Amino acid sequence: MLAIEARNLSKAYRIGTREAAPESLMELAGRFLMAPWRNWRRIQRMDVSGQPDSSDDLHWALSDLSFDVREGESLAVIGRNGAGKSTLLKILSRITEPTSGHAWIHGRVASLLEVGTGFHPELTGRENVYMNGTVLGMTKREIDRKFDRIAEFSGVEKFLDTAVKRYSSGMKVRLAFAVAAHLDPEILIIDEVLAVGDASFQKRCMDRMAEIAREGRTILFVSHNLDLVDRLCKRAIVLRQGRLTYEGNVQDAISYYLTDDSQRGAVRDLSKHPRSGDGRARFTQVKILNASGQPSDYHAFGNSIRIAMTINATCDLRDVGVAVVLSTVSGSRVITGWNREADTPLHFERGENHCYCEFEDLRLRPGHELWVSLWMEQGGGVLDFVESVTEIECRAQDDDSQRLSTDRAQGVIALRQRWCSDVPTGTVKSRVQVSQ
Repeated sequence: MLAIEARNLSKAYRIGTREAAPESLMELAGRFLMAPWRNWRRIQRMDVSGQPDSSDDLHWALSDLSFDVREGESLAVIGRNGAGKSTLLKILSRITEPTSGHAWIHGRVASLLEVGTGFHPELTGRENVYMNGTVLGMTKREIDRKFDRIAEFSGVEKFLDTAVKRYSSGMKVRLAFAVAAHLDPEILIIDEVLAVGDASFQKRCMDRMAEIAREGRTILFVSHNLDLVDRLCKRAIVLRQGRLTYEGNVQDAISYYLTDDSQRGAVRDLSKHPRSGDGRARFTQVKILNASGQPSDYHAFGNSIRIAMTINATCDLRDVGVAVVLSTVSGSRVITGWNREADTPLHFERGENHCYCEFEDLRLRPGHELWVSLWMEQGGGVLDFVESVTEIECRAQDDDSQRLSTDRAQGVIALRQRWCSDVPTGTVKSRVQVSQ
């Protein structure tokens, strides 16, 4: 039996600025009368397949996506930022309708897309448990039966009769997830919500999700945490720019995702990359240079690496803060370079500017892939932030670095180590230094 059937799902969003609001009743009436004509023109710009021509202003978040999920199966959805993962889950959760295609859901569905939806700050934790549980589809009798378990799981039992506005952000998230974690649906749709609370609570959340999977529930799971994906799911699909590019067992899917070189490149144009910030200055290009100053999309263990940036400013800017962040594919930060910490002031003139950040003797374990993100601020305001602009592969440099473990559980950085051992009394004392 199939729990989820998706056939030729496509979703388009219109991009561009919204029209200004009408200023008079006459203008409003004119727009109303012209609406059928404008809609007809939009339909004309669509070809028979439902796809826009090159002159249209539509962005297709999903395009012709088809897959099945069997009852009791745990399926992971993997993809870079902007691949269409969240859009897919919103369609399956009936939050939004597809532009074309169909999705059939066979069974009771619960969606964990945004933990804490429905919480009211003026109500107590106890009252919010009942209200949030109702929002998520639970009956009062179900909540009564599970209330003690929910309270214990959250770890905020002492504060259940306190208004939620008095809670810390961590307490609110823990209570919200505790409610969501005790749903009893036939199909559970999860979108990157397990990284909540402190480390011990995160482990509890992961254990709970693993327990749900063992109970034979159908799970559709989106996460950048590939270790968790491997732990919870047996099968996965990989999305790229709204299209399904791979489907298979989870280990093979992760390998395909990590070796996909579509996002790699020693020199990348950032002019059209998704970003946030006020736009007074923007990153337009990034280059990854090796120890010899040559463009390279991989890093040799122990060498230096230079991140060279081209920045276009719309005005003169003084005392700008620029940061380079290296992160794992699961989103964990490994290294942050920041010119303020290096006590290096940066000033940009209107037009094109250049700067670089160099990490020396960078001892990154072979086998890892790191994403580069760039951030820029001035006077406390964010000028530009571009996330995951390119990927760097970490490789061994020599025999010493080839001996390093490539197990991801050992971490990303291999520091120089000094070990010593004092042998038993009566023998010569020795010291041994091991340097990786």
